[in-house]
Amino acid sequence: MTEPRLALPDRVGVVNVGLSLFADAIREQGAPVISVDWRVPAGGQPDAVAALGRLYGIHAERIEAANAEVLRRLDGGTPLLTGVTTVAAAVSGLDGRTLLHCGPAIGFADAPDPLRRSMRAAAVAEGWADSLERADGLLAREEIGLAPANEHAVVVPMATALGPGAPLYVVENQAGGTTGYAPISQGPGEVAWFGVASEASVARLVFLRDVAAPVIGRILDRSGPLDVLALAAQAVAMGDDVHVRTQAATNLLIRAWLPHLTELGGPDGVAFARFLSANHLFFLTLAMAAARSLTEWAAQVADASIVTTMARNGTTFGIRLPGSDRWFTAGAPEVGHALYYPGQGAETSARDIGDSAVLELSGLGAAAAAGSPAVAQLLGGDLREAAGLTARLAAVCAGRSSRFKIPELGNAGTPLGVDVRKVVELGITPAVTTGILHLSAGTGQVGAGVAEAPLACFTAALTDLDYRLSG
Repeated sequence: MTEPRLALPDRVGVVNVGLSLFADAIREQGAPVISVDWRVPAGGQPDAVAALGRLYGIHAERIEAANAEVLRRLDGGTPLLTGVTTVAAAVSGLDGRTLLHCGPAIGFADAPDPLRRSMRAAAVAEGWADSLERADGLLAREEIGLAPANEHAVVVPMATALGPGAPLYVVENQAGGTTGYAPISQGPGEVAWFGVASEASVARLVFLRDVAAPVIGRILDRSGPLDVLALAAQAVAMGDDVHVRTQAATNLLIRAWLPHLTELGGPDGVAFARFLSANHLFFLTLAMAAARSLTEWAAQVADASIVTTMARNGTTFGIRLPGSDRWFTAGAPEVGHALYYPGQGAETSARDIGDSAVLELSGLGAAAAAGSPAVAQLLGGDLREAAGLTARLAAVCAGRSSRFKIPELGNAGTPLGVDVRKVVELGITPAVTTGILHLSAGTGQVGAGVAEAPLACFTAALTDLDYRLSG
């Protein structure tokens, strides 16, 4: 009895898992090949792999249900700018002489130079000291308290410090009953949020408190609430990432406010109009307050693996997960892919700083980079590189925004909901589009670039989530 002869196919298609060299060799021979980008989960760390096994396994149903609710809240709320208040009125329980600052908790001695300078300027603006030198002494002796703004539903950009008298936007998310707060943008130039401590930077803080805030309040009395993210959505379609570039959003806001500002008249109205027209980043803090009102709502959902806080103080980078107030921190990263001002470079640059990464958690910033020529400039001018930032974020996100659409990607929604499981599994951390401050000279901004979040804080958060769900 003869054995049946095996008939081999004339052509084969190959699915290659692992090294791309095998796929390349097959492709060179003219055969169809699909290459699967596979890697060992969590870099092969046994504890992280075991935690992922449980979080994708026995705990998966709880997590997926919670994540769906977090995504609904991040995507579905409508944050409205309703007014202007002060830190003292918005935040209860602060001691008399306390400054709110960016990022996780930090002491004055450990704060980077730009943040220490901002704290001095804020202390003088509050009237706690009559000079920057005396303010430095009060801070060094810990006679002025410090508290993370994020722990009070406040977010501040870059090296910002705020005293009790500082004005804040009030942005209400009525669907969730939550409110986000952020300061009025200080604008460009010699300003404290850029790490400048000078008479001019103190004067800008006083101007915002005594002139800008009352004028904005009077505008809102006439115009009514402003749908902040409706303007942001239009701006994304016009090339903003609403983080390093907010020109389109700011121009849309000016158009909405211009009739009411014209009606106000008077010297304060004129002074504010001049300030507004020269401040291309004016919309930034409005968007941050809106995003914070949504993450505050999302943070109330227990058992979720989606990050709802991501902030930096220039020394540490921290995240928080829903249902927990615990911070998970690692060293603040340097800013790469940078576009520097003349005469500046990596050697003069401070580390990543600010609460503005709340925008990346809400579908803006790097999530919207694919449609922003300004972000592309940071990456060599190629929009394909900017699209790579958005794709990188999409790889670790749980969903897509129905609010922010990118025309260059066929009106696809921006990535939404950074999932700590995916971050640790793939070893891909969120990128943040951001400005860069001078390391030590106190001269302000030196450029802009892209910071890559450190993996360690996500791994620690994953371990804690596994512990909480398994306990």
